Amino acid sequence: MRLKRKTRAREASGIVPGPLRVLIVPDKFKGTLAAADVCGAIAKGWKSVRAGDWLEGLPMSDGGDGFGGVLGRLLKAQLRSVRTLDAAHEPIRAHWWWVASQELAIIEAARVIGLAMLPPKKFHPFHLDTFGLGRVLRAAANAGAGKCVIGIGGSATNDGGFGLARALGWKFRDQSGRPLEQWSRLRELASVEPSSERWRMDITVAVDVGNPLLGPRGCTRVYGPQKGIKPEDVLHAEKCLRRLKTVVEQTLNLEWARTPGAGAAGGLGFGLMAFAGAKPQSGFEVFSSAARLEERMRQCDLVITGEGAVDRQTGMGKGVGQVVRLSQRLKIPCITLAGAVAAGIRTGRRFSQTFALTDITSLDEAKTRPDYHLARLSALTAGSLDTTAVAS
Repeated sequence: MRLKRKTRAREASGIVPGPLRVLIVPDKFKGTLAAADVCGAIAKGWKSVRAGDWLEGLPMSDGGDGFGGVLGRLLKAQLRSVRTLDAAHEPIRAHWWWVASQELAIIEAARVIGLAMLPPKKFHPFHLDTFGLGRVLRAAANAGAGKCVIGIGGSATNDGGFGLARALGWKFRDQSGRPLEQWSRLRELASVEPSSERWRMDITVAVDVGNPLLGPRGCTRVYGPQKGIKPEDVLHAEKCLRRLKTVVEQTLNLEWARTPGAGAAGGLGFGLMAFAGAKPQSGFEVFSSAARLEERMRQCDLVITGEGAVDRQTGMGKGVGQVVRLSQRLKIPCITLAGAVAAGIRTGRRFSQTFALTDITSLDEAKTRPDYHLARLSALTAGSLDTTAVAS
């Protein structure tokens, strides 16, 4: 690895440069470690080998699990809670965050309708929806929020925001005028009645993917399988969302289905745009702005990032891929530490400095003791760091 230093005398002498300024900015290792825990494990391993380096930990989220806590800490928000329903309509108390000085609410969909909140394989996505998230949005509005940022990654749902809309007062009817209360019946949708409520917030929906609502790259085909949608369910699910799109856009004379991010969180991106007037923004950009990430990176010699799985999606708008891209633009060396790395990823220029827990242990063991093995991997990486070759 070639590390940028300011002192040419050390370059000429070949002496290993002194303490490095290292920025550790990882996402979560999903299902095993929160981003803050990833920071801690990497720092622990690195310090065991390079005790003189200056380390700064900056947990990251690009809109999915952990987004509320990450953004809330950066903005010094107060933690609030509200009674609502999870994706299966079971009662829960969900957290959200309040920045009084900005009249800003921060909401994390994964804390309300998250896939990780439900027992594996117990519920079919046809029986899950976003209704409970709508209740949290209403609670934020009732608390006086004029602005709201919602991170929507990690959801269990594929309802196009249908449940959220119902919680906000929208009504959906079939040809006979009967109300529809399950998104799996949206093929029967004939009319949509906007909510009569007149509250208003400027809502930003923080998306971690750029998929449209429908088609080969749409939410159902790309992300549906990981939520439990089987191949035989895809046609029905897409027909339901297509009918929702058609009737909503005819009613409101606006089109959102092809907007990048409309397919995020099972079409929740589309629903927030259509039913709550939300504007989509990259979740990474939301985090980056709040964290002053570029400013922090310009002050360091090395960036370490990482997430549970580095694969093709990492380079398609996910936070880790964005950190690597920004490091390249700023010409700052970047190391990626992952739980596992998909085949072929490390041969590309972008992720050439990528190391995985599966390089040093089995996948099962990595999941059983992720913090221990991540600290080991970090220590091994620090120990093999070549800082004698210095670029000006």
